[in-house]
Order: sequence, then C-alpha cells, then structure tokens
Amino acid sequence: MKISIHDFGAKPDGNIQTTAIQAAIDHCFQNGGGEVVIPEGIYLTGSIRLRSDITLHLMENAVLKGVRDPEEYYGYLHDNVEPLAENQITDAGYIGLWNVHGETEYDENDERYRFKRIPGSRWNNSLIRAIDAENIAIIGESGSVIDGDNCYDAIGEEDYRGPHGIGFFRVKGVNLSGYTVKNSGNWAHHLLFCDNITARKIKVEAGHDGFDAAVCRNILIEDCEFYTGDDCIAGFGNTNVCVNNCVLNSSCSAFRFGGTNVYIKGCKAYAPGKYSFRGSLSKEEKIAGTMATSENARNNMLSFFTYYADYSVPIPEEPGNIVIEDCDICGADRFLHYNFSGNEIWQRYRPLRNITFKNIKAVDISRPLTLYGTEANKVELVMKNVAFGMREGVSVGEFIMACNYERILIDEMSIEGFDGECIVRSKGKGDVEIKNISCPSNIKAYVLQTEEDFRIKII
Repeated sequence: MKISIHDFGAKPDGNIQTTAIQAAIDHCFQNGGGEVVIPEGIYLTGSIRLRSDITLHLMENAVLKGVRDPEEYYGYLHDNVEPLAENQITDAGYIGLWNVHGETEYDENDERYRFKRIPGSRWNNSLIRAIDAENIAIIGESGSVIDGDNCYDAIGEEDYRGPHGIGFFRVKGVNLSGYTVKNSGNWAHHLLFCDNITARKIKVEAGHDGFDAAVCRNILIEDCEFYTGDDCIAGFGNTNVCVNNCVLNSSCSAFRFGGTNVYIKGCKAYAPGKYSFRGSLSKEEKIAGTMATSENARNNMLSFFTYYADYSVPIPEEPGNIVIEDCDICGADRFLHYNFSGNEIWQRYRPLRNITFKNIKAVDISRPLTLYGTEANKVELVMKNVAFGMREGVSVGEFIMACNYERILIDEMSIEGFDGECIVRSKGKGDVEIKNISCPSNIKAYVLQTEEDFRIKII
C-alpha cells in the first residue's frame, strides 16, 4: 500500500496536522503495511507513532515541523491501535536518571536487560516514535527535514530539553536515509534496545546528540553528516557497530560511545562547532528557542572519543574491541577520554577492555590523552601509524595520563609542538612498548611513574 497524508486531510497550512498524519499511518498499518508519503510542504505536528512494516517517505522539500508545546507529544496516551500497558506509562518528569530509565528486568528470550517503564515517560517523548515494532523506515528526498524547532520543556531534562527528534524503543529492522534532522528539542535520534539499524546519508544540524543508541545490536552508520551542539554519535552497551565515512562537527564530543565490536573508519571530525552547546544559553534564550552560536554559547569540541558506560542499566557484554582507523581530527581539546577514576557519572558501570587507533592524523590537540581503567579490569591501548599536533601556545606535561592499564603499544607515532617531559605518565605498572616515535628531544623519558592519585578532569 502507498498512501499520501493528503488523503487523510493533512495540509501544509500552518495548523497542527498530527491527527491526519497519524490516521494515514494507522490505516496503512491496519491494511498490512506499506508507504506513507509526506508531500512537499511544511506540516506542523506533535508526536506521531510509526508502526511495524511502515515506511515514512518524505518527498522533496517535505518538512515535518514539531510544535513548540511539549504537551503535544503524548499521543501514545490515547492510542487505541497499539495501546501501551499501564505499567509502561509514567507521568514523571526528568528527576535524575532513574526516572528516565525506570527499573530493569532480564529478558531471558532476548538475553539482555530491558527497561520496565521507559516507553511512556516524558523524557522519551519524540516527534517520530516507534515502540515494540519491526521493519520500519524513514526515507527522505532532497530538502526533506524533520524540524524539532528547539522545543522547550521547563520540566524536561536539565529544565529545558524537549522531545527527541526520532525515538525508537525495541524496534527490529530500522532503515534511515536521506533526510535532515535539525533543531531537535533533545537528541536527533534516540534508539533503545533496537536491532539491525542502518543509517545512510542522513544529516543532523544543531540541537543535541546526533545519533544516540543504547544496548542496540548491528548498527551501520555511513556517509552521514553531523553538525551538533552536543555529541555527534553517542550511546553505550552496543554490539557490532560500523561507522564509515562520516563528517563529525561537535561542540561536545565527536564520539561519546561504548560497545563491543565497534569499527570506525574514514571519518573526519573537526571543531569549533558550527552550532554551539545549548546548555550554555541563558534561560530566556532557551525558552525563546534561540539558535546557539559561537556568539552566545560554548562551541569547543571537548574530545574526539569519550568512552561511555551508563551506570543505570546492565551492559550485556564486556565493552571492547573498539577499532578506529583512517580518520582525520582537527580541533578536539582531547583526543581520547577514558576515565574510570570514579569521579565521572557516565563512566561507572562496565569498564573498557581495549581500544585501537590506526592511521590517524589529529592536529590542534590541547590536553593529554587519558587512559584510566580499574584495578580489576585493566585496559589496553594500541596506537599504530598515528600523527599528532598540539595546539599552538598550549603546554602539557605528558602526552598520555595512564592508570590501571594492562598494555600500551605505540608503533609509528609523531608528535609536533609537544613540550612535555614524558610520553606516558603512569600511576601503577603495566606493559609499555614505544617504538618508531618522532617527538621533541627535550623529554625526560618515554614513561614516568607517579604515586599521585590523580583524577581526570571531567568532560
């Protein structure tokens, strides 16, 4: 079946079209699935819910524009087609992480932990959402846009964040391509417990995180562009992830990510951010939906790769086998940020086993790499054929700050503009092998031991 939302009364006339758009989706679903077409024009809408075997097809210059009233994102409360169970709905706002994620339970059939109440919480509201579904696609033609209009929510996360752009919960089989998400009230893409995800040639502009996945399996992200005020690609507990040939421009981290079997190749990350971090706007600017730019908010990239391990839900597999290669990075304050020293809320559950960088060029770096594992789970870092350039006028004492590591292997590395006294400042002992290195001749040693209980500055 292929139907247009126009057949159900939707019009690009400035009025709210939620009911008509949802009616088109529901009719298609109830008749075996198919394609729901969004013709050219700007369609104002609250939250709409996709269902199994539905492709939402945005034609050339079609725009779904979210309303700025956060109360318009509760369509699931009145869903008679696939109503949520009572225990899947909560009216709690964002009051700490537990109200976001709810309680967890182990699903023996799927062999992983799941959230009990998360689908119907305020924090999970999204302009486009899907719950307990399969075989869903969002396809966009040239000029198609999903616009969150910087929806402000006074009782949302951090007292200002509104709904996500796209939110999928327990969806198997996701195909995303061709469209742009801009000005999302919270994350542009928010996927939880989803499997078999493909995202190609999508673009994210402004807003918050570009693509955020947690406890998902089999993810492919390629040929995408992220120009975000927050992290470009984020998430934790993911398995089998490929990110290829993406552009990453962030005012937070290019990657704030955790998972098992993660392969990142051919990406370009650079700063400063085209769009700034919305959290540094004033309250009045947030209420007004003001665009965050370098003139009114922070836009430096905090790190290229920050490890992410959320403490609120069990992570199913030991994180590791993360390989990043053939990437160019410019302007990240810190190249690598792995910090299990205990002072960082987002790195407290499952420590990282190992990470590898190959064929990397990173310039304009201003802080040491941080590698801080745990005594029980020591980390391994491998860097091969890597070239670094430090930010002009910045002085750091060490290139890598390391603690609780099993092994550091550096093979073929150059560092320009480095004036520190050592390559690795180490607390505790681990195997360090450094060969084929080019760096200033005034360093005291490749490795210097310290007994200081240093803590990494929080990202």
